[in-house]
Amino acid sequence: MRLVHGLLLGLMVLGLSACQSFSTPGSGSRSHTLDQIIESGELRIGLSGDQAPLNMLNKKGEVIGLEVDLIKALANAMGLETRFVKIPFAELLPSLEAGKVDVVISGMTITPERNSRVAFAGPYLISGKSVLTKSELIAQIDDPKLLNDDKRTYVALAGSTSEEFVQDVFPKSRLVVTADYESAIQMVIDDEVDALVADYQVCSLSVWRHRDQGLLTVRTPFTAEPIGIALPANAPLFVNLVDNYLETLERTGLLGQFKAKWLSDGSWIAKLP
Repeated sequence: MRLVHGLLLGLMVLGLSACQSFSTPGSGSRSHTLDQIIESGELRIGLSGDQAPLNMLNKKGEVIGLEVDLIKALANAMGLETRFVKIPFAELLPSLEAGKVDVVISGMTITPERNSRVAFAGPYLISGKSVLTKSELIAQIDDPKLLNDDKRTYVALAGSTSEEFVQDVFPKSRLVVTADYESAIQMVIDDEVDALVADYQVCSLSVWRHRDQGLLTVRTPFTAEPIGIALPANAPLFVNLVDNYLETLERTGLLGQFKAKWLSDGSWIAKLP
């Protein structure tokens, strides 16, 4: 508890210092976005709400997960309340660009295309492409190019890098997209598709949660992908503040504690619907 308190106190000081440094008249470095967020008293957070173990809804309808703990620590450090806005994954970045949310933290891979639209802080996690399947043959394949088969059908989350991955690496195969992971996982269980292509954590957790459905995943992800916090493109001081926060989180070991809680200890699964 002292570690958490010390981190939050330090980040509050950092936030106040940042505010004072750019509030001097004539400084020319004032971040209106950061000013507006602080003055509003709340941080509006965009996420899909269905990307366990990063973000998901519990039985009470509350959003929980690794990313939720992480962003709550940032909001507390800034002296702000949190307001979580559940948005379909494909609409997250457009919502950020339109000013409907202040940040997006939802298993968002940092790519050149996305970074040309918005800024990113991080990464706070390294993930990679994997598959969720009931086929032992698919689960044993190490080279994803061997999955490029015109007789196979894959499902991926709309607007995700997994969708792009299927299009690029499995061009012969049929692709189906869904708005959420639950629908995609159910398609695998019902044998409507050969596999779900998704981040490694999603696939591993699905095997864990649906133990009686014969689900399998690969031993090692096909790729390595940095996951970061998406921020407004025109808010350099806000980006700087979040980057400093993430570095502090890493150095104090609190980020490691979050990862252990959500990626290694499965006791939280009992809280899910």
